Amino acid sequence: MDELRSNAQEHPALIPLRDGTLNELSAPLDCPTYDRSRLLPGIVHIGVGNFHRAHQAWYLHRLMQAGKALDWAIIGAGVRPADAAQRERLLAQDCLTTLVELDPSGKSAEVIGPMIDFLPVEADNAALIRQMADPSTRIVSLTVTEGGYYLHPASGGFDADHKDMQHDAAHPQAPRTAFGAMIAALRLRRDQGNGPFTGLSCDNLQGNGAILRQTLVSLARQSDPELADWIDTNCSFPNGMVDCIVPATGPTEIALAQSFGIEDAAPVTHENYRQWVIEDKFCAGRPPWEDVGVTMTDEVHVFEAMKLRILNGGHQIIADPAEILGIHTIAASMTNPLIRAFLRKVVTDEIAPHVKPVPGMTPDGYLDLIDRRFSNPDIKDTTRRVAYDGSSRHPGFLIPSIREGISAGTPVSGLALASALWARYCQGTREDGSAIAPNDPNWDELHAVAQRAQARPAAWLEMRKIYGDLSKESSFAQAFSVWLDTIYAEGVEEALRRYLN
Repeated sequence: MDELRSNAQEHPALIPLRDGTLNELSAPLDCPTYDRSRLLPGIVHIGVGNFHRAHQAWYLHRLMQAGKALDWAIIGAGVRPADAAQRERLLAQDCLTTLVELDPSGKSAEVIGPMIDFLPVEADNAALIRQMADPSTRIVSLTVTEGGYYLHPASGGFDADHKDMQHDAAHPQAPRTAFGAMIAALRLRRDQGNGPFTGLSCDNLQGNGAILRQTLVSLARQSDPELADWIDTNCSFPNGMVDCIVPATGPTEIALAQSFGIEDAAPVTHENYRQWVIEDKFCAGRPPWEDVGVTMTDEVHVFEAMKLRILNGGHQIIADPAEILGIHTIAASMTNPLIRAFLRKVVTDEIAPHVKPVPGMTPDGYLDLIDRRFSNPDIKDTTRRVAYDGSSRHPGFLIPSIREGISAGTPVSGLALASALWARYCQGTREDGSAIAPNDPNWDELHAVAQRAQARPAAWLEMRKIYGDLSKESSFAQAFSVWLDTIYAEGVEEALRRYLN
């Protein structure tokens, strides 16, 4: 931080980020060379967080820098109260964003401008519905987190009993969720003859397009079966895989932008790596993303399986023990030899055997890649952020590998240890006695079960909505019980040593 403060002092007259000040920003900043006043909207994006701006928006910016896709500008949207504050921040700076790349060899910054508006955040989503119903909108994309698709915890199917889904089914003209709003807009488009749009999930879910289709069609069927059939027949929902490590923004990130002479209320930092793989299934056209490095393929599932199992699963493997030990960032976790070795052994022995290679990359090569990415000391990605919503992330990223290992007869002891570490994390205290603040939408339930599991480890695996019938798989259940008892009796590091030895 001292270095950042000194850098900021070299720019005593920070330039506020606005369209009118772009020509005042000094080299080596890369700024939009396209005329933003001539951009036309084509995409509505719901969930304008850091990841969207560092990833999907960046790819579109690169196209616009080349004079392409100028009729595919983004209109931002949100459905949560917190999105209103983000709207104020971004509208105040003409929806421009400073991206700071955190490369260990040197930091660099650029300003991107493919987003041209941010819709009002309203309880009935009226403005959002109007914009999605407008024929100019050809893609509606989302980053609403992997836990935001109203999936039934046990079956993975549509959760029709969720209170939000029941509300939207009963009030289709005034929905409270993004999905209800999309359905209301599609009803207008159908009735007005404006045709369908493509729904593009950019969240970390295997088969995210199929899941988005399931949520929309199932919710629409609750109130209008004919509309549900129209959506299912006419709209497209390409599956896709997204990848870029993007920390949350705080004072350090704002100071980084200031070190480049920019006053940005919502800058984004990111690693020096991006990947986007998408099925080429767009019912109303799309930008030429392949021109800027996006992989368009019918084999998305192979790419996403590697990424979700090894990178996202790997994040869960290291974040829980690190949090219990009071290690605050992913990069710092990788300096702990036990945690780093734990990651490599579990992935090599228990996850990679069930992951197919992709063009140009084997599972072992991908593990080496994420080892380097996780170890980047300039990425201040917190273990708390990565550990958030384990009740969605463990079922999504680790439990499929457990099931495949049991089915194939390969080891699952390390994955059982990862589950035991999550149970210990949800107990709510670190080994130094400090409290772990609630960090999951289902924290109260997880915390209560974790406390019971101290005396009876099987209680944790009996959460059927997370583990299904895994409590009946003796090899996994016995290993889990041994590991949880070891963690409580002898500590996290001793449990890791025993696994590694």
